[in-house]
Amino acid sequence: MKRCEVLIIGAGPTGLVLALWLSKQGVSVRIIDRTTGPGTTSRALAVQARTLELYRQLDLTAAVLEHGHQVQAANLWVKGEAAARLPFSTIGADFTPYPFLHIYPQDEHEQLLIERLQALGVEVERETELLGFTQDSHGISAKLCHAGGLEEHCEASYLAGCDGARSTVRKALGVGFPGGTYQQVFYVADVQASGPALNGELHVDLDEADFLAVFPLAGSGRARLIGTVRDERAEHPDQLRFEDVSQRAIEHLKVQVQQVNWFSTYRVHHRVADHFGRQRAFLLGDAAHVHSPAGGQGMNTGIGDAINLAWKLASVLRGEARDSLLDTYEIERSAFAQRLVSTTDQIFNFITADGRLAALLRTRLAPRVLPRLIAFRSAREFLFRTVSQIGLNYRYMPLSAGNAGPIQGGDRLPWVAEGGRDNFSGLKRICWQIQVYGAVSASLVQWCSSRGIPVDVFIWSEAHEAAGLVRDAVYLIRPDTYIAVVWSNADADVLEAYFEERGLNPRPGKQKY
Repeated sequence: MKRCEVLIIGAGPTGLVLALWLSKQGVSVRIIDRTTGPGTTSRALAVQARTLELYRQLDLTAAVLEHGHQVQAANLWVKGEAAARLPFSTIGADFTPYPFLHIYPQDEHEQLLIERLQALGVEVERETELLGFTQDSHGISAKLCHAGGLEEHCEASYLAGCDGARSTVRKALGVGFPGGTYQQVFYVADVQASGPALNGELHVDLDEADFLAVFPLAGSGRARLIGTVRDERAEHPDQLRFEDVSQRAIEHLKVQVQQVNWFSTYRVHHRVADHFGRQRAFLLGDAAHVHSPAGGQGMNTGIGDAINLAWKLASVLRGEARDSLLDTYEIERSAFAQRLVSTTDQIFNFITADGRLAALLRTRLAPRVLPRLIAFRSAREFLFRTVSQIGLNYRYMPLSAGNAGPIQGGDRLPWVAEGGRDNFSGLKRICWQIQVYGAVSASLVQWCSSRGIPVDVFIWSEAHEAAGLVRDAVYLIRPDTYIAVVWSNADADVLEAYFEERGLNPRPGKQKY
């Protein structure tokens, strides 16, 4: 009987990232998937700025950037004419080293993750299915079925369900998945085409009836079209071909399609699981939440789930935290999923609603208001923070404490690059660490040294102040790079109390940098 510390069900991006982060921290994993191989179509496309920031911990960012395509702007079209252009660099350059939308098709993304996992000695076990499992206070006992019908019993300390919207793990746990399905049918087509909308930027047609978005892919003239299927054609979407969909929006965007490489139709769901886990089994990605593709949030949210859970599982398995640390996974990620579904619902309803009023809002009001809106710094910041997920925070949650200036415990650390030094460089380490902008006391440095907690000190500057950082404040940063504690006058006693109250005990020499 094979035993591992974490058994991962599902080898999409969420499961692969979870396996990578756990393996990097010395946790033994098995990852299984019922398919014969990784996907061969470019399903999810967008890799958001926050994901690129977090990928630095596994040295993945450079590879993703090298092979994908950076989208520098979004363009809104109305009635066959370009009505507004929203440059991402103008909106996000002050907030992240990655102020753009990055397109990296899921099939290529998965292959990169698989190769990195193989380099760590872990292979995805294909054509292997979870039949069921039981759990108790000691661990998980799972029944697996391999190709040819060979069954196997596997023991694990924990189980992670990354097995999609029809999750076997979720059903076995008896966890509800409330929500619904939008009435609209969407089509997706990867094409070779030409025209002004094939300039490497994102283009969206705000039409009275049809909706169409053109996402650029790497390579000249390659793009993904996502549009609505309306009228009686939507009654049998499985029978549709590209030739059957309305050409109205395509003509409005002046897209001339030469070749269709892939075409599919689908309905959009919006659901969030009642719970993100029970006892020793957890739900991540689409197994826990599904929502509109508006904003390109789905895959990135699943990856965020994986990184959030990975450091907590590793801490518990190493004896550096009580089991109760794992309860914070649901608290933190469920709250975000609920907000995300609500936000994408509103966007989705705006771009797909029928009726004269909805058409007027899309074709007349939005093109005039949006350009004026982003002229305001606060509006630009809100828009970019929301879409890029750099605005995601865990404020007022059990692992978050303190505040200094506008920054609170649970926030993402503001990014500052000055004088050739990037304050995110140290965040490549998967460990607890401290940053101070200004002066730090010798006693605090000594306490951190005894705990194996690195301390990075930055010379105070106006750039730090502009980013919202406070001089001499102490920022205790979690292994997933979110701020745990921030205090203007923190000393060793404050940090000691924080760890003790939450049952956390980082041990010297145990962190893997």
